[in-house]
Amino acid sequence: MLAERAREQGIEVIVLRPSDDVATLVGDAVEGGADALGAAGGDGSLAAVAAAALTHGLPFVCVPAGTRNHFALDLGVDRSDLVGSLAAFTDAVEGRIDVGEVNGRLFLNNVSLGVYGDAVRQPRYRDAKARTLLETAAHVFGPSAATADMALVDDRGRPHRDPAVVLVSNNPYALEPPHPPGTRPTLESGLLGVVILDRPRAGHSPGRTWTTSRLEVTAHTPVHAGVDGEAVELDSPLRFAIRPRALRVRISARHACLSRVDDKERDCNVLTSDADDRERMEELVVAENGWHGVRSASRVDDRTHCVREPAEGEQDDR
Repeated sequence: MLAERAREQGIEVIVLRPSDDVATLVGDAVEGGADALGAAGGDGSLAAVAAAALTHGLPFVCVPAGTRNHFALDLGVDRSDLVGSLAAFTDAVEGRIDVGEVNGRLFLNNVSLGVYGDAVRQPRYRDAKARTLLETAAHVFGPSAATADMALVDDRGRPHRDPAVVLVSNNPYALEPPHPPGTRPTLESGLLGVVILDRPRAGHSPGRTWTTSRLEVTAHTPVHAGVDGEAVELDSPLRFAIRPRALRVRISARHACLSRVDDKERDCNVLTSDADDRERMEELVVAENGWHGVRSASRVDDRTHCVREPAEGEQDDR
């Protein structure tokens, strides 16, 4: 269904098989003249295609076909309008957002280290702030595992050894109202968000958050981590960095009113049914958000590509 609707709009679709190499497929698409790259799938799949888009200087399109779609939510894509998100290839607004890197690997959401499952049973984690940190980490964590002798130094110069939880995010997560927990008010701060929960020790507050442009985490052995929800193993030291406004992104002009890039929620209901009024309102929202309009003169001639994961039981019709 989604692939068919994409093809109707002149978008070339590649349905991934388990044995496919995303980087190779994307490289072939770029060589074929693609002017935009997109992905429909989980956040891990999005990151792989976004990395290729960044390398080739092409705009990236997020089609929210995953389970949680954290990135789509923070970008401002209407997660309930899957087919409507395809308009980002043809009738779009474009802006720039930050991306995070760990040891040269791009991430759109976060990198998680450590474990948090047992922490909720520890009395020292029961104060309100630590509980909020833990809930935030639990909400956005991907697969990770305990790492012995993991160490880092926070923004105050205080060392943390063998913490229970480390979450490094591309822009900080909201920890208090008015923003929902587990969301990022902006993707343009130019800063990494760091959430850390130390193992309980007498006289020591377990929870800390801060922002930074760089972070280093060391360990005696390779570190098991979750990078945008994908289980990976990273060599020590883990060097985190932010790349401000590095990635070109496009979203549907109709979804631009939902964008929280400028830290403001917008209600799509303000768009009127009159076509001229609707276009003027879209242009106003786009200007306030720092995006600019991108409209294709010919939908069929544009070489736009969408890489997507097949639905369960779906045949590869590439």
